[in-house]
Amino acid sequence: MLRKYSIKTERENFHNITGEVSGAVKESGVASGVCIVYCPHTTAGVTINENADPDVVRDMLLGLGKAFPDRAEFRHSEGNSAAHLKASCIGSSVTIPIENGRLVLGTWQGVYFCEFDGPRTRQFYVKVI
Repeated sequence: MLRKYSIKTERENFHNITGEVSGAVKESGVASGVCIVYCPHTTAGVTINENADPDVVRDMLLGLGKAFPDRAEFRHSEGNSAAHLKASCIGSSVTIPIENGRLVLGTWQGVYFCEFDGPRTRQFYVKVI
């Protein structure tokens, strides 16, 4: 089963999509398998990180901004080279085991869609096998 989701994003933020991903697993009826979450964009990504303390997202964005600042010497004509760098660092997919019909995530983990070049309407895919 492949599900496609749309999400409206802000300029730069992490959006918790754990509910959508868990819902796709439940809807699939798969008891034991894997779930792949994929982002088809070059200036956005998908990651797993803490979902209990919102300061973690803030700190992640701060760290990525310091690691990949906008630079005058970037040559990409759209002016979003830093967003491309952040997206490549984060990655475009995550794979999560499924057991007993549920995602196998740690106590504090959530799945995030990471926007680095919004606002935009984006898509992500969930494949349950």
